[in-house]
Amino acid sequence: MSVKQPVSVLVVVHTAALDVLLLERAGSAGLWQSVTGSREGNEDLLSTALREVAEETGIRAAPDSLHAWRLRNRYPIRPEWRHRYASGVGANTEHVFSLCVPPDTAVVLAPGEHQRWCWLPWQKAAAQCFSWSNRDAVLMLPSVLPHLQPHL
Repeated sequence: MSVKQPVSVLVVVHTAALDVLLLERAGSAGLWQSVTGSREGNEDLLSTALREVAEETGIRAAPDSLHAWRLRNRYPIRPEWRHRYASGVGANTEHVFSLCVPPDTAVVLAPGEHQRWCWLPWQKAAAQCFSWSNRDAVLMLPSVLPHLQPHL
């Protein structure tokens, strides 16, 4: 496995009614989250977000359907995941995006990465998120959406 970059995306996938897609991490019962993932190579953050959404959910989104929140979170990398990063790397910078999809959008999980998925109303989804940054992004969703422009 290659060394992960300490730069990632968080993509809150939701419907117009603000139902939020959550994914349960494989091998980590109870760790529910939105789409997340690290940048690979020199890809830009939009490309990272589109790739991660496709890899983790099977959803092929158009670049102009993704919204960049211009919000970054910095947090310590969990000790059990530090071996994935270069020696001495202890923090990650996460960039937040959102993607609105129709309520009947099919979800196909990446084998070995997630074990279950569900749609929840935004308040319940926020309460299920294991990370504070994911919880906060979901809680911000209703107030942020009217101000977002597609990522161009």
